[in-house]
Amino acid sequence: MTAVESPAPTAGTGRSPLKGWLAVSAVTLGIFSLMTSELLPVGLLTPVGSELNVSEGTAGLMVTVPGLVAAVSAPLITVMAGRVDRRLVLAVLLGLVGAANLASAATPNFATLLIARFLIGVSVGGFWAIAGGLALRLVPGKHVPRAMSVIFGGVSTASVLGVPTGTLLGDMSGWRTAFAAVGVLGLAALVCLVLMVPPLPATRTITFPELPRLLRDNAAIRIGVLATFLLITGHFVAYTFVRPVLQDISGFDGNMTSSLLLVYGVAGIAGNFVAGSRAAKHIRATLFSIAIVLTAAMVLIPVLGTGRAGGAVLLVVWGLGYGGVSVSLQTWMLKAAPEANEAASSLFVMMFNLSIALGALIGGLVVDGSTSGVLWLGGTLVLLTAAAVATSRKAQLA
Repeated sequence: MTAVESPAPTAGTGRSPLKGWLAVSAVTLGIFSLMTSELLPVGLLTPVGSELNVSEGTAGLMVTVPGLVAAVSAPLITVMAGRVDRRLVLAVLLGLVGAANLASAATPNFATLLIARFLIGVSVGGFWAIAGGLALRLVPGKHVPRAMSVIFGGVSTASVLGVPTGTLLGDMSGWRTAFAAVGVLGLAALVCLVLMVPPLPATRTITFPELPRLLRDNAAIRIGVLATFLLITGHFVAYTFVRPVLQDISGFDGNMTSSLLLVYGVAGIAGNFVAGSRAAKHIRATLFSIAIVLTAAMVLIPVLGTGRAGGAVLLVVWGLGYGGVSVSLQTWMLKAAPEANEAASSLFVMMFNLSIALGALIGGLVVDGSTSGVLWLGGTLVLLTAAAVATSRKAQLA
């Protein structure tokens, strides 16, 4: 079977620029709240594990579970959504993530917390995969590239700003407060989406056979999926356990770690804008440079980051590099299959979230025996990303 086609909508037809950008902002807030929900435990592993009586490696399952579920739900929900209005689908997923975070805040034990994290994974995969193709339906054509950058900026901003802010809130008021706050954020995003995003009837449906066919027939898509796997897995092998890394290797206490992660976030936002401005014209060079910067930051922490000054500088470099990851990888996938953006986005979101889960799982197995081991392993995987990109010259990109 092939995808079922309907006439493509005219970009932003009949909508004022202001209403279009309000809709884009609402979708961006939704992605930001979802990705913050998925990654929030990164900065809270130690206090959650301590209160619920599990090790830091086991607590890493809070990242692994939603990542695995999101990897499955991205293509599954995209296909199953069929002809359902996209605004309704996104609204349901935002409501689910808000409720799941509030349940996390009230959880009596770790098993119940993992159930809530499962539901968050469902929301993350489905929302991100569908939202990725909405920019051309919300704003006039000339603004579509910028709108896409803004929407996908919600992913990187969650990693580099949402997680540090949640960590700081958790240190100040307790980890349950942090989960509750993200739950409220999700419900606020739901209200904004309902009020600001117009009805979005489905104009194209995807069938399951289309996804493996795109992967089989498109060399650039295969390189993009491989790069996503290596880079995101490597990053989350180490970043999931950045708190014990900073405490055990660089000598920071818990309160200082929270502040450092906020600095990491600011550096990441800068990296997002730098990479976003370069990726459209120089995607290979941009992605290669990001991989080299991330590799250097990770592997040098056990060598030059054993003191607070060195650890802080390398964490900033880490944030600067990772800030451009999401927009660069997404740009690669869209350039690789401009005629099948929704299918390409589904593959990208699936691999991105699967890699988050795998990275957290592998890191959890390593960190209980060696904190510095997660940095060496993560850096090695990210370096392989640079190698994959450097040998991809024959892969055609738009």
